[in-house]
Amino acid sequence: MNGNTIGERIAAKRKELGFSQQKLAEALHISFQAVSKWETGSASPDIEFLPKLAEILETTTDALLGFQTRKTTIYEKRYQSEEYYWGFQPNYLCYEIMQRKPPVKPYRVLDIGCGEGKDAVFLARNGYLVDAFDLSETGVEKARKLAENCGVSVNFFQADMNDFQPKETYDIIFCSGVLHWLAQEKRNPFFEMLQNSTAEDGLHVMNVFVEKPFIQRAPDADESEFRQKWLSGELFTYYTDWHLPHIEEFVFDCNSGGTPHKHCMDVMIAKKP
Repeated sequence: MNGNTIGERIAAKRKELGFSQQKLAEALHISFQAVSKWETGSASPDIEFLPKLAEILETTTDALLGFQTRKTTIYEKRYQSEEYYWGFQPNYLCYEIMQRKPPVKPYRVLDIGCGEGKDAVFLARNGYLVDAFDLSETGVEKARKLAENCGVSVNFFQADMNDFQPKETYDIIFCSGVLHWLAQEKRNPFFEMLQNSTAEDGLHVMNVFVEKPFIQRAPDADESEFRQKWLSGELFTYYTDWHLPHIEEFVFDCNSGGTPHKHCMDVMIAKKP
C-alpha cells in the first residue's frame, strides 16, 4: 500500500479529470463539504461509497485504497524506459477499422488495454473520438505524452477491465492482446456489458492469445497467476447473436522483448445487428 491517504488519492484523481469538489459531490448525492473533509483527511468515505467513487473517478477501489495491484508489475517495469516497448506501428486491425467503418463522422472508439497508446493515438489522428484505458499507470502516462507529441486529443485513463463500467455508447470497441487478463467468471458479464454499450451497427474488433501444446510460452510472457487460459474459438462464442464478418485463428512470429518466438491468436471482427 502506498503512503498517500485515500483523501489525497481522491483529490488527485478528481483534479486529473477536471472535476470540482461540487461536481463529485453531486455525482455521489452528498455535500461538497463531505468531499472536502475526505480530501483534507478530517474524515474518510464510508465503504459503501467506494465502488461508486471508483467508477466516477475512472479507477479501481484497490487504487483508491492505495493497493498496488500485482497485475501491472511486469508492464510497469517494461514501460519505465524512454523507448516505447511496443513501438509506434499501429496494429493492422486499426486499418481494418478504417476500412470497415471509415471516419466519415467522428465515431466514438473505446480502446481496452491501450498500453503505451500507439493504436489509440493512430485512430485519433485519423479522425476518431477515442477513449482508451490501461491498468498500467506508466503506460497511460506515456500514452498521454505520445498524444501530446502528435497533437491529438485522446481521453486516456487508468482502469482494470475486470472492474470497468462504460459511461458512453461506442461505435467501435477495440481490444488487442489483453483479454488473457480477463477472469473466466467475468467473461459473460464483460462481453454483455460491452455489447450493451455499443451503438447499432457498431463494431467490436478483438483478439486473444490461445494456448496450443505445440507452441512454447513466449520468453517475455508474464507467468502471473492472473494470466487466464483461453481455448480456440472461445472468443467467438460470446457473439453468437452478432454478425461475424471476420474470424480467424493463426500462428505468427513475434519479436517482443527481443527474442523471436511464436503465438497463436484468435481474431474477431463482430458487427452489432
